[in-house]
Amino acid sequence: MNILVCLKQTFDTEEKIVLEDGRINEEGVEFVINPYDEYAVEEAIKLKEEHGGEVTVLTIGPERAEQALRTAMAMGADKGVIVDIEDFDEEIDEHTIPHVVKGAIEEEDIEFDIILCGYMAVDDGSAQVGPRLAELLNIPHVSTATKLTIDGEAVTVEKDVEGDLEVIDSKLPILVTAQQGLNEPRYPSLPGIMKAKKKPLSRLDIDDLDLDEDEIAAKTELLETFLPPKKEAGKILSGDIDAQAKELVQLLRSEAKVI
Repeated sequence: MNILVCLKQTFDTEEKIVLEDGRINEEGVEFVINPYDEYAVEEAIKLKEEHGGEVTVLTIGPERAEQALRTAMAMGADKGVIVDIEDFDEEIDEHTIPHVVKGAIEEEDIEFDIILCGYMAVDDGSAQVGPRLAELLNIPHVSTATKLTIDGEAVTVEKDVEGDLEVIDSKLPILVTAQQGLNEPRYPSLPGIMKAKKKPLSRLDIDDLDLDEDEIAAKTELLETFLPPKKEAGKILSGDIDAQAKELVQLLRSEAKVI
């Protein structure tokens, strides 16, 4: 079985966000594999252990993102591909990234029976890349998987749906995004870390891919990044119910400005 995992390198969730001029300051920040993508990597390795085959991990990002691939290979993935966007002058977003991933798949001639991604990235939370990639590749996709079973060509996915459970039957090839609870990601072992240094890793630039820059241009524009306002003390309303209701409406309109 050929398994492709798309992953992203993100801030460590314990990091404190520091803003400068409306942008996140990355100086001295610890980066890790996006937590949801760790579930995807672990599930890929489990599938390889059960069915045999090969696991390829792919990421898009600056040169530092290579470390995320090495970590995934230390966990048990077989090879990696990084598309370095550090010198790409244009903005990228959730429209751009699936096109770049598809281009990398074609450039590297990556064969896959299943593609695994994290449900979302913890830094932007859009949850769009997986479904958009499946659409570009014209394959079915199931999101927020909490259990994945493959028997021959048949695929059964249990997925989280707002606190309930839905069971979907499909077939290979397919793209599945991983939700928390799908598995418990393993820690890289010391032998795994040593082996990862020798595993093949391909490095690409966007210019290496057969892409139309106008077609992959970002559809959104980031204007500003800001922290939420500090939480202020609440107010306790007094008086009878009618008086409290009137005061609440007035506060929601004049202070909270939500109505």
